Amino acid sequence: MQKFIIAIVIVVVSDVVVAQGVRDHTRMDDVSRVTVSQAEDLTLVVVKAEKQNLQTWIRVAAILDVLKKKVTARVCEKSVDFIKMGQRVRSFPPASKSSIYQSRVSEISKDGSCVIVSAVLPKEVYEVQLQYVMEIIVHRGNYLSIPNEAIIEEADHQLVYIESDAGHYVPKMIRTGIIGELYTQILQGVEAGDKVVTFGSFFIDADNKLNKTKKDSMGHAHHHH
Repeated sequence: MQKFIIAIVIVVVSDVVVAQGVRDHTRMDDVSRVTVSQAEDLTLVVVKAEKQNLQTWIRVAAILDVLKKKVTARVCEKSVDFIKMGQRVRSFPPASKSSIYQSRVSEISKDGSCVIVSAVLPKEVYEVQLQYVMEIIVHRGNYLSIPNEAIIEEADHQLVYIESDAGHYVPKMIRTGIIGELYTQILQGVEAGDKVVTFGSFFIDADNKLNKTKKDSMGHAHHHH
């Protein structure tokens, strides 16, 4: 992971955003109110797109065995083959997600095309309710991926900003696959080794749109004259 600390003096040239002026410190509180005319400080975090072991979760209804402090669920999804012993489990009552119990899969048994999964909760269970929600964290495999926070959601597409040269960032439309807890699979638009902006991409995108709007307004004004 590389970290670039820059002063916010950004211009747009043919859709390429140029960040100029290296600074030695950053003030995170100023990020949300920075404008192009201000020289506030911002930290851009850039990471390389590479293969990651994607993790997703299977959420199912479970029953609590009060005496054994054990939650058990019947899972019949296509992803049952990904459930393994020892995988992380989050369990909580439906009405109180603030009481989340961390544990691991302790039992797996076949039930036709489904599986019965159990996890033993910590000794202290403060929310003694019969009905629980169980979230099982499963490994989906290694795929070319980028951090979830790098992806900008538009109305009809998704995009990221890639560092083309030092301090130069260009928007790229992407097509995604599996969405994991921390990373998302990339099917199209990003290649392995591409440097993708994670933290700070929202500002680059907002400034890019602002400059395009100004450019369009100037074009319309010139046309009317």
